[in-house]
Amino acid sequence: MSVVVVSAGLSVPSSTRLLGERLAAAATGQAPSDVRVIELRDLAVDIAHNFTSGFPAPALAEAMDAVTGADGLIVVTPVFSASYSGLFKSFFDVLGVRDREALAGKPVLIAATGGTPRHSLVLEHALRPLFAHLRAVVVPTGVYAASQDWGDKGLDARIERAAGELAALTGALSAASGGTGGGADGGGAISVTRGGAADDKFDARNVVPFEEQLAALRSAG
Repeated sequence: MSVVVVSAGLSVPSSTRLLGERLAAAATGQAPSDVRVIELRDLAVDIAHNFTSGFPAPALAEAMDAVTGADGLIVVTPVFSASYSGLFKSFFDVLGVRDREALAGKPVLIAATGGTPRHSLVLEHALRPLFAHLRAVVVPTGVYAASQDWGDKGLDARIERAAGELAALTGALSAASGGTGGGADGGGAISVTRGGAADDKFDARNVVPFEEQLAALRSAG
């Protein structure tokens, strides 16, 4: 499972990057030093130029390719004016202009850092709607870390829960698409357990899109 962290932290060292690394390490079992982290502060000028020229510089293009090609994504932003940072939003704006389907169906874990717990709802009123609009699959648990949370067991528990959800979702989607993470049946079949027995199979290849079902009903009527 390849997981990429997108960090919009501005300081060095950055608590935003630290949170992203801890989430990725918990999700993949890798050491933080082995996790791919994209630092948006290093790409700020390239992102601005992309808006005016319409073409990404090589470093920005490589970063966007890494995000698009990742199995799962961890996105972390500091809170500015009760929302994500402008740099964070700008990166995903240029990514969307380049490829509107870049994040479609991709598992995404949202996280944020701030100075006070009062901004924790930024995950739900800002980040989750943004990635829902980009058609990503956002894991249920987001992680917000205020200054007072570092070293607290509550933060550790939230990191483990969110990372577990990302790993499980990434594995399930890989299996559904017939990837290497598939189960024994392969070919996109997922076991559905009822009453402790895996007696049914869901095959993603047999799903009929809603638009086709609706068109069939209209033609029949």
